[in-house]
Amino acid sequence: MAAQGDRGVPLSTLCPKYLHANSTSHTWPFSAIAELIDNAYDPDVNAKQFWIDKIVVKKQDCLSFMDNGYGLDKDKIHKMLSFGYSDKTPVKGVKPIGMYGNGFKSGSMRLGRDAIVFSKSKSVSCVGMLSQTYLEEIGANQIIVPIVCFERKEKKNVREEHKASLQDILRYSPFNKPEEIQAEIDGISSKTGTRIIIWNLRSTSSKPSEFDFERDRYDIRIPSEFDETMKDAAPKPGPSQVTKSNIPESVSSLRAYCSILYLKPRMQIIVRGQKVKSQLIAKTLAFVRKDHYKPTFLPKRIPITFGYNTRSKDQYGIMLYHKNRLIKAYERVGCQLKANNKGVGVIGIIECFFLEPTHNKQSFDETDKYRKTMNSIPRSDRIKTG
Repeated sequence: MAAQGDRGVPLSTLCPKYLHANSTSHTWPFSAIAELIDNAYDPDVNAKQFWIDKIVVKKQDCLSFMDNGYGLDKDKIHKMLSFGYSDKTPVKGVKPIGMYGNGFKSGSMRLGRDAIVFSKSKSVSCVGMLSQTYLEEIGANQIIVPIVCFERKEKKNVREEHKASLQDILRYSPFNKPEEIQAEIDGISSKTGTRIIIWNLRSTSSKPSEFDFERDRYDIRIPSEFDETMKDAAPKPGPSQVTKSNIPESVSSLRAYCSILYLKPRMQIIVRGQKVKSQLIAKTLAFVRKDHYKPTFLPKRIPITFGYNTRSKDQYGIMLYHKNRLIKAYERVGCQLKANNKGVGVIGIIECFFLEPTHNKQSFDETDKYRKTMNSIPRSDRIKTG
């Protein structure tokens, strides 16, 4: 029977199958990881550091994400595991990237079937689980999220209302004893912070994981085979062929992607124990010129930086950021789409705060504003390329 509202009107419910359907917006696995980074980066969490690692839990490869932000209480972790709850607001002029209250769900479920969240705030420690395997095992017809909270001063005491959740977490997660749960909470190295562990990682037809953890011990890579995932993520190079030389390293290397993820980084990202060196792209360009875009729908001009890529002339195009976060990388425009050498090697950088990102934050809504912007900014042929 359908759940009823206050006046007897049926409430909409959410089927567990939605977890997978929702995750498919991320055709590229790094965009899913970026959602988890954004959550720590936003001012309501205000993490200074974010760790990404591959770990093994009971002989099973897992992904681990940890921040040293403010941590979560019961209400916040419940909203994190629910859909559409986003009450983020600017803090000291810093605007949050998250808007839809969906990033953790779409991102984590894209990377694996199951996720568990451990968090420490000033007053309470919380554990929550979002697991497709669990929902299938219990035959759930709605999404259920077990949540357990511990008072920081009384680590072992569990309230009666949380005992059923603890029982399910111990049974269906890789952590089968209360001591193991507590060890993971204690493993958060800072006084406050959050750690996410994802298991049952997505596999490919030929490999147990879509990631290559072996090629570089300090990186997480997409395997070198030029598969459909990389084709979707690669920039569109116009009429020329897509070759390995003009696919940016950021498409297949998480370390390289994280280095350009934010226009002006405020948080240190550590991938597999080694700090990511952020690339301030504008400072790496030669023959730099400043330009402006003045759309009719805005009262002021938007600055654009153009320059020549001294590292690789095969990687070029426009870098489009929104609220400091990279949305589209190496997007070819204007003369760069034609079968000639004009604009080759030229990079443009623009902060598109006036556009709306798509659900997966890998493009912008195809609005009239977006089309006008893309048609108006191709000035790359003005830059000296030799």
